[in-house]
Amino acid sequence: MAVPVTRPARVIIAVGSGKGGVGKSTVSLHLALAFSRRGLSVGLLDADLYGPDIPLMVGISRKEVARQWQLWRKNGIHLEPVERRGLRIMSVGFLLAEQQSLTMPAPLLTAALRQLVRDVDWGDPDVLLVDLPPGTADLQQQLLGVVLLDGGVIVVGPQDVAHLDGRKFLDFLREGGVPVLGGIENMSGLLCPHCGERIDVFPPVASERSLWAAGLALLGRVPLLPEGCGSDDWQADAFDAIAAKALEALERRPAA
Repeated sequence: MAVPVTRPARVIIAVGSGKGGVGKSTVSLHLALAFSRRGLSVGLLDADLYGPDIPLMVGISRKEVARQWQLWRKNGIHLEPVERRGLRIMSVGFLLAEQQSLTMPAPLLTAALRQLVRDVDWGDPDVLLVDLPPGTADLQQQLLGVVLLDGGVIVVGPQDVAHLDGRKFLDFLREGGVPVLGGIENMSGLLCPHCGERIDVFPPVASERSLWAAGLALLGRVPLLPEGCGSDDWQADAFDAIAAKALEALERRPAA
């Protein structure tokens, strides 16, 4: 595979998971906000072409149905990211209607992904977070051919199956030569809204079957907390600590 040359940001981090339903997009958004609170300029790319959720999370809903998605133009295509909450955000959800499905054939996915990375005026942010769709299929593999990743973060839930599938995503990153910064366990217990006591909703994952047993560093755990989940500072302490550990892991990467 040829070495990708696209560098829309100084540091590019992919956030992925082995399965859906673990809150990866929520984690991506709040991790981006945590980086921003540290004074960094941050871009957020919603690369889940088939199920973009970031627009709704930042209060954007496109109603107009797109008649076509133009992937090439003689004089080039230039897309402007949407600025929300101090972040520069791009998503296929800004190009298609909220209820509109993406019917693009698989061979064109690389061109679409390349456009969202290369043809967007990101403004040279310090950090670009790429929120990937779950799994290790074509889109995730093609990302490695579009942009040079500085690191990957894996999101799991507190269930055995989430850790099992997370191991597959860990293997995918390692096979692709992507430095793995660590993992985040989301929905790690429920904080009672009345007394604040932590309640373990799921049985604990056996230590030998967990992602951490595979040598992945734990960046942090984020409990379920219904209160204030739509605010910028939701779970701020947890995400600020995770952001600090992720940056430390970036500093410890072996020299290229």
